[in-house]
Amino acid sequence: MIFQITVAIVLAYLIGSIPTSVWIGRIFYNVDVRTQGSGNAGATNTIRVLGWKAGLPVLILDVFKGWLAVFIAHFFYDPLWISPDLVDLKIMLAAAAVVGHVFPVYVGFKGGKGIATLLGVGLALFPTASLIAIIVFVMVLLVSGYVSLGSIIAAVTFPLSELVILGHTEYISLTILSISVAVFVPLTHRKNIQRLLKGEETKFTLKKKKAD
Repeated sequence: MIFQITVAIVLAYLIGSIPTSVWIGRIFYNVDVRTQGSGNAGATNTIRVLGWKAGLPVLILDVFKGWLAVFIAHFFYDPLWISPDLVDLKIMLAAAAVVGHVFPVYVGFKGGKGIATLLGVGLALFPTASLIAIIVFVMVLLVSGYVSLGSIIAAVTFPLSELVILGHTEYISLTILSISVAVFVPLTHRKNIQRLLKGEETKFTLKKKKAD
């Protein structure tokens, strides 16, 4: 059991570590997105630096790898186990995937903030609450123009949707995870929060950043 769980966690981490923005930037544009724009290896910065044709595949793949990391739990879980159960194993793999995205082994442990991968995890574990979070994110983005603000507000409202509106409190581990999202996202956006307070945060645009 311990061996199976360890292999699953390592595999989930390796899936999460796939640096889609870095590889797509290097292979197709000869650019490391971590050296331009915000320096973040995520879809938003990829769109800013390389345009939506590069950023959209990055977004889709980052979401997918979060979902896939959770899904592989079905291939490793044995119903004869006393502990952990399938839900707890999925949470372990979800955490491993997000850690992998933030600290990817393939490119020197310098990755993104894990929002897209976290969304993929959410779609696998909390589909309805994740859809609500997406709606909140889009609304905030359209009104404010700030991806960071949309991400933060969506993350903070996420556990409220899951626990209060939907009333999904059957699993304490899922409850803890949903609350952790509301803590994790603002923590990874500390610098963005500082720039927002100073009025220095860059607004989102689908057009790539022009070279100086």
